[in-house]
Amino acid sequence: MTEILTPEEVTQRFGRMFSLGFFTLVDEKNGIAQVIEHCTAKGPVEWDALNRMRAGGVVENTFVDGNTLIMNTKIGEREVKFGPASKDLGAQALKSLKVIGEEVHTTWLGLAGASIGVGACLPQAPGVIRAIYPDLEGLGGAKEVEIIIVSKKLKRLVLGVDDTDSKEKGASWVLMLELMNSMPHAEPLLHKIIQLNPKVPEKTTSCVSIGASFAVEEEKIPSAVDFAVDFIGDHSLSKHTSLAVFEGLSVPEELKAYGLEAKSRIISIVEAEEVAEKNGVRMIEITGNRGKIGARAAIGCFDWGLQAAGLKEDFKE
Repeated sequence: MTEILTPEEVTQRFGRMFSLGFFTLVDEKNGIAQVIEHCTAKGPVEWDALNRMRAGGVVENTFVDGNTLIMNTKIGEREVKFGPASKDLGAQALKSLKVIGEEVHTTWLGLAGASIGVGACLPQAPGVIRAIYPDLEGLGGAKEVEIIIVSKKLKRLVLGVDDTDSKEKGASWVLMLELMNSMPHAEPLLHKIIQLNPKVPEKTTSCVSIGASFAVEEEKIPSAVDFAVDFIGDHSLSKHTSLAVFEGLSVPEELKAYGLEAKSRIISIVEAEEVAEKNGVRMIEITGNRGKIGARAAIGCFDWGLQAAGLKEDFKE
């Protein structure tokens, strides 16, 4: 018999477990999504990442950041292949991800102990609305179980900022962490420090810009951006502060190329504005326009991982 449980009811049934957050970001224009899970420990995150990639389904790739698992997926449904060893190893898979109105429905399959993770742990997480169980009694047993987790449809909002400090005071990376901790309209996700060309004459000290990403309901994006503009404006120590705003999961290739160029050559404000306009980046002058160069580069470099923090010579083979 099908049962539908809220996160609170799942906790009552199984006891408090280990998932600290579950967020589903969708980019319907590009047919892709991102599932983000926060856990109390790294071990389950690493095991889940590898097992889900092994099983296929809609998962394209995964990466682990501390105790957080980030999965890039397709929107839709794909076949799951646990393989002949799955009954011995246990297995876990994301079979489908579908957008239904303002909700995201993810369908999970699990075997043995892995079914506890998707059936008892994830459904308790903040960000979950409800879980649908076709067979609640099958969790943890030898048979394959299926669970549907329903969560809010969220968008990824990436903010890039530059030139908020002076040679005497302030640090842009600190300001953006403070913004993330203060943001009332969105859930903070990742903070990135972007190393830019250290030979730029107008730099303060390190010549970095800062990126921050958020999970946000679509209707709250304007409020989140307005809050960021006001917060940065109130705390900036520079007359040249600018903000770049990007919505979506797929950063265009031209933006990525621009980010790479900003690490090795001096770029003009006009070029930064042109690239931004062509690629869906909104540029906002908060106290001035010189910060547009680095703010725009923070968007282009945001998904690069460790390379965002370095220069080309740091990654020579």
